[in-house]
Amino acid sequence: MLRYAIGFFIVAIIAAIFGFGGIASGAEEIARILFFIFIVLLIFSLVFGRKRGI
Repeated sequence: MLRYAIGFFIVAIIAAIFGFGGIASGAEEIARILFFIFIVLLIFSLVFGRKRGI
């Protein structure tokens, strides 16, 4: 999922460089949402993994 967030971030940067504001803002928003989902899943994984003794 982090790979998708980075991919959309790169698409947003390239679109912003070429002047496609709408595409850049859409890709940036998708990248931001995926990044926060990744962070939440990472925290859950660390908390519940520690409880199981892994």
